Amino acid sequence: MVTLKQLAKELNVSISTVSKALNNSEEIGEETIKRVKELAALYNYKPNKVALSLKQNKTKTIGVIIPDILNYFLAKVLFGIEREATEHGYNIMTCISNESLEKEISSLQLLANGSVDGFILAVSKETQVKNEISHFVKTINQGLPIVMFDRVANDVMCDKVIVDDFDATYRATKNLVNENRKNIAFISNIDDLSVGKLREKGYLKALSEGNNLKPVVLKINNPEDSPQNIKAFFQANKTIDGVISADSSSGVIAINTALNLGYRVPEDISVIGYSSKSVSNHSIPRLSTIRQHAKEIGANAAQMLIKRLENKAGEADDFSTRIIKTSLIKSDSTL
Repeated sequence: MVTLKQLAKELNVSISTVSKALNNSEEIGEETIKRVKELAALYNYKPNKVALSLKQNKTKTIGVIIPDILNYFLAKVLFGIEREATEHGYNIMTCISNESLEKEISSLQLLANGSVDGFILAVSKETQVKNEISHFVKTINQGLPIVMFDRVANDVMCDKVIVDDFDATYRATKNLVNENRKNIAFISNIDDLSVGKLREKGYLKALSEGNNLKPVVLKINNPEDSPQNIKAFFQANKTIDGVISADSSSGVIAINTALNLGYRVPEDISVIGYSSKSVSNHSIPRLSTIRQHAKEIGANAAQMLIKRLENKAGEADDFSTRIIKTSLIKSDSTL
């Protein structure tokens, strides 16, 4: 493999000149930059990233830890992170915590050992249930910044990217109230997560303003049991005429279950759920959704971390939280 030294010798310039030319330094003339890059391309020269990271004390790599790779929302956030990182010359290394505190800790330890410059992550379910944050604090104290997204630990001092789950669910519920729905149910299989709790609070707040509407809540412990649980819920609450789903699947299941039980959607019952366009297409009629804009969340998380890594974020404790606006996409499951 050709080296900087060999390129410099053939061009009869210094190694420093070659290095600066390849990085488009203003100290080097345009003609020299052109000659250097043409020869580098001819020999298919690639910089030694290991050597660069040792010299600069930077890996130009971001560690990403997500709880579930099969979750469509998280996968789209990851897409947004990778695309934004690539545009800024960064690579990503991804670990999956599988909702486990132990795996989350081991992933941080693995990547913090000189492999990455910082982290973007969503907190695992077990971590939130146990309210454990010491591993995050330890990582930050090692000099590795963290940006949290969606599921965040409020007691950890770091940058965060979230949506306003309370407000989004509040507005969706008010939409059903404005349809004159009298028995609006809330269905969730993410009650253990901070986002699930915020969404339920938004639902309850909207009902409290809706002429004494009473909450009807189904909390599902095991998502695999959702079809049976939702069917039994409808059979036990025959006057339900509206549903707010707090997770990505319950809304679609609620529509299909209602239709199987003889309800007309949306004439007899309206349904709104947190979901993506592709998931909403799995029901007929198509689900009206609260869209979280996952790719935008990922892009913003990457921007915030890169800004901090490149010392453009201000004071070390000048942390910020970006709130990405949601959209209520009305489709065929609402009036």
